[in-house]
Amino acid sequence: MGGPSHSSSGVRGKRIYMIAGEASGDLHGGNLVRALFRQADEPLEVRAWGGDRMAAAGADLAKHYRELAFMGFTQVVMNLRTILRNIEACKRDITSFKPDALVLIDYPGFNLRIAEWAHAKGIPVHYYISPQVWAWKKGRVHTIKRVVSRMYCILPFEQEWYARYGVKVDFVGHPLLDAIEYEGRSELSSLPGDDGRPIVALLPGSRHQEISRVLPLMAAVAKRFPEQRFVLAAAPSVPDEAYDAHISGTGIALVNGRTYDVLRHARAALVTSGTATLETALFGVPEVVCYSGGALNVWIARRLVDIKFISLVNLIMDREVVRELIQGELTVDAMSLELEKLLRDGQDRSRMLNDLEALKTKLGGPGASAKVASAVWISLRQAG
Repeated sequence: MGGPSHSSSGVRGKRIYMIAGEASGDLHGGNLVRALFRQADEPLEVRAWGGDRMAAAGADLAKHYRELAFMGFTQVVMNLRTILRNIEACKRDITSFKPDALVLIDYPGFNLRIAEWAHAKGIPVHYYISPQVWAWKKGRVHTIKRVVSRMYCILPFEQEWYARYGVKVDFVGHPLLDAIEYEGRSELSSLPGDDGRPIVALLPGSRHQEISRVLPLMAAVAKRFPEQRFVLAAAPSVPDEAYDAHISGTGIALVNGRTYDVLRHARAALVTSGTATLETALFGVPEVVCYSGGALNVWIARRLVDIKFISLVNLIMDREVVRELIQGELTVDAMSLELEKLLRDGQDRSRMLNDLEALKTKLGGPGASAKVASAVWISLRQAG
């Protein structure tokens, strides 16, 4: 895989090893790989643990993130042996590749272990998209200070938070702004089976545990709104059967590979917590955030996580912009009530639309990928 990463001259240029462990990391990793090649003035090879987008951008894929995604405390414990095997395999592959720099994208449980090891080996460590250490495991900030050569943050409040611990980081803006600006340039074509009804987007997550908990509730809500067309934006790593089990016979349309198209068409959305809440907001789509985790995971999280909100939208704005329905609050009645408010032309919808515009301003402009690529290249050239 990966077209532009190999030089025909036979001259060894620069080598960068990248690691992304889930779909959002692959998206931003793909944009970063493209930016690295665009700015290259010498041969460049990129090898990666990531996904299809990074491969399409020119990275030579060593392992796909589908084999890495474990969600929640219990899932991690159950798959600990596999995770440890993956870490050792990754170290061997990095050693074999002999990179000039390591670029890690989010995915802290895995990537911080690799960062410690790489730092000890003398490999410069660039970390793109800071782990959410401000939410939990604050002690990780000391590891980051010790082993990460350069940290690139994408949320405006992170720079100030790190400064309290004496850590200088770069705020580069949110990479979703790049992805969405790029998407907005393309012509908007209709969705399959379009019948003129207003569209409600369903984004039930990319992990099987999320889907099995939240999607049946979303399907039940859809039955209450016959005047709307419900369209499920499928995650790239999830087979159709995982969705079909919950939406068969409901009239919900399943659309693959067009999440941003679905959001561009949508009047409102029901979204599982995660990066998707921010993506939806940046498209200016009023949304309800829906979260339901395993009882044990939630019990542990509530004791360890130090944040007021679970959605990135509310965390960035530092107030409730979008309604969060969590665990016991996540019922078909509550979801229906909140969705009804957002579909109506009224005060609730207008207020949220204004808040979503303010959110875009707060995140800064596009260009995160180019800024990170430039910083990586500067460090490579300085190292000689």
